[in-house]
Amino acid sequence: MNRRAGILTAIVVAAVITVCGFIHAYRQYIANTPAIEPDENLYPVRGIDISAHNGYIDFSRVKSAGYDFAIIKATEGTDFKDAMFVDNLRRARAAGMKVGAYHFFRFDTDGELQAINLLHSLRNRSLDFPVVIDIERFGNPDGHEASMIITRLRTLLSHIESEGLQVILYSNKDDYDRYLKGNFSGYPLWICSFTEPEPELDWSMWQYSHRGKIDGAEGKVDLNTIKTEFYRSL
Repeated sequence: MNRRAGILTAIVVAAVITVCGFIHAYRQYIANTPAIEPDENLYPVRGIDISAHNGYIDFSRVKSAGYDFAIIKATEGTDFKDAMFVDNLRRARAAGMKVGAYHFFRFDTDGELQAINLLHSLRNRSLDFPVVIDIERFGNPDGHEASMIITRLRTLLSHIESEGLQVILYSNKDDYDRYLKGNFSGYPLWICSFTEPEPELDWSMWQYSHRGKIDGAEGKVDLNTIKTEFYRSL
C-alpha cells in the first residue's frame, strides 16, 4: 500500500513540475515575443484602452507621445462601476484626446440589468465613440451555453440602442467566431489580435498589443489602431 502511495505521489509531483514548467515557458514566450507594430502608413491613428487597473494616467503625455484616443472602462456586469471612469474620461478629454467608454459583458448575469448599470454610469456623458461592449471568455465563468450568452447580449444591445446609443463590439478572434460571427454582423468590430487580422475579417478597430509601454502610463497598456475612414466618421 505504501509503495502504491509513493508511486502516486511521484506521479503527482512530476505532473505538477511539468505543468509549472509549461506555464513558465509559455509566459517567457509571451513576454519575449516581439509585439506587432501596425504599418503607420496604413493605420496612422493610435489609441489606448484603460481601466482603474492601469492606475493614474498622464493623458497630456500620452497625447504628446502620439496617441489620439482613449477607450475607458465604465462598468462590468450588473453592479460593478470602474472607480476611475469619470476622472479618466474628464482628464483624457482635457488633454485633447477623443474618448469612449466600454462595458465588460458578463456571461452569467441578465443582459438588461447590465445595460442599466452601464447607462447609469454614462448618464448622458459626451463620448466621441459608440459605446463598446467587451465580449470574451477570459474573465468570465465557464459553463454557459453560447446560445444563452448570445441571447443575453442581444437583450443588452436592444436596451442600449433603445436609448439612442450606437455600439461597437470588442472581442478576440476565437470568441468572435464563437459568439459574434453570423449573429451581430451589423455592428462595427473591434478585434483583439496579436497578428495582422485576416483580410476577410471586417474590422473597424484593432487592439494589437497588451504590452504597450508609453510615456504617461506606468506599466503595460493596451494599444490600438483604427481604420482611418471609421475614425473620420466618428
